[in-house]
Amino acid sequence: MTQSDNQPNFPNSAWKSADNSDRYFLEGPKSRFKEFLFVFNVMWEFIRGFRVLHFVGPCVTVFGSARFKEDHPYYQSARQMGAELSKIGFTVMTGGGPGIMEAANRGAMEAGGRSVGAAIILPMESSHNPYMDTWVQFKYFFVRKYLLFKYSYAFVVMPGGVGTMDEMFEALTLIQTKKVDHFPVILIGVEYYQPLVKLLESMADAGTIDRHDLDLVIVTDSIEEAARMIEKNVRERFAIWKKNKPKPSAILGEQKK
Repeated sequence: MTQSDNQPNFPNSAWKSADNSDRYFLEGPKSRFKEFLFVFNVMWEFIRGFRVLHFVGPCVTVFGSARFKEDHPYYQSARQMGAELSKIGFTVMTGGGPGIMEAANRGAMEAGGRSVGAAIILPMESSHNPYMDTWVQFKYFFVRKYLLFKYSYAFVVMPGGVGTMDEMFEALTLIQTKKVDHFPVILIGVEYYQPLVKLLESMADAGTIDRHDLDLVIVTDSIEEAARMIEKNVRERFAIWKKNKPKPSAILGEQKK
């Protein structure tokens, strides 16, 4: 699945179906058959995601708001971030939508790097951004989020809203509980994230998190510094990935990449 000049759009029926599906199954118990069908649909989304993203390479996922336009400074920062990540050898992965996601994918593509996305079907994000080499779309947030984490060796969190905070705290929770290795989580925007840093410090003061949990995030305004940190911290894991690089399967009709 590759991106070309033809940008795919989600018809209204597609996002209405996805929206109604979530609402329906979050309302409580349903018939056993419908709940089995739901599990099957979730399984199928995972399988599609695994198949599309299996060979994307070591990724850095960039999170951020879908609301910023091209003329916004945050958009331009994300565009630069995508380019810097490509220059140090990483595939740039995003949620496939507009705003920060588009900017990071765009920067990667303009720098000659690989650009991929895991998109969610939403009414306010009715189409992919046009700067991805490979993408896959999902109905379910939790499937999409799992795959955004699965292929990533670091996370860059640009300014964003509730969805971005959800993704960031999920990543921190997985690291804090040692469900994943301690990958770099870098927040871009010292001023923007100052209230969040204060909140985390308040949590540490109250004892709801450990003081060393504050070290799980790095806050900076420098795109170059962020790229250097990622390159330094991920070099060893990058080598491990190259050593265990997945091989194409002739049975599945896969080609060498």
